[in-house]
Amino acid sequence: MSVPGMPGRGLAGMQGDTSGMSSQEQMIVKTIQATMESCPGKTVMSGVMGFALGGAFGLFMSSMSYDTSMTTASQAIANLPLREQLRRGFKDMGSRSFSSAKNFGLVGSIYAGTECCIEGFRAKNDMTNAIAAGCITGGVLGAKGGPQAAAIGCAGFAAFSTAIETWLRMPSD
Repeated sequence: MSVPGMPGRGLAGMQGDTSGMSSQEQMIVKTIQATMESCPGKTVMSGVMGFALGGAFGLFMSSMSYDTSMTTASQAIANLPLREQLRRGFKDMGSRSFSSAKNFGLVGSIYAGTECCIEGFRAKNDMTNAIAAGCITGGVLGAKGGPQAAAIGCAGFAAFSTAIETWLRMPSD
């Protein structure tokens, strides 16, 4: 993986010069690179990063649900003692955060694993891989809702993947 502005250097500078490293360190660097370039490695890494991002996103979004006392649920909580309000609020934030984390991790794992497998099968790195992976991911996630939900999920994820991939592949200025 080449980083722009750093010719001959790769991920964290590991692909370039390994002189000055012991043979054991060089072997560790090669093992890490091989793991990061493998489909299982990419799938696990995407799942873990999606889990972390989803947890942060869920925590933020759940904290926003307590910003008004206009709803009946908020009014019922407002009548409780402060300690009980905090206990319920933190418990709800934790469960929502964990739920978002699981969902983001699942989406990241399915998408990354599918895209990597398609890329390996086709032996090409182009937009078709991303579009197909998006369609498969959306279809798998929507499958519980029936064939119409799977088709809509496929179309939605494929469109989103196309937009992101188009933006990522734009020539830099």
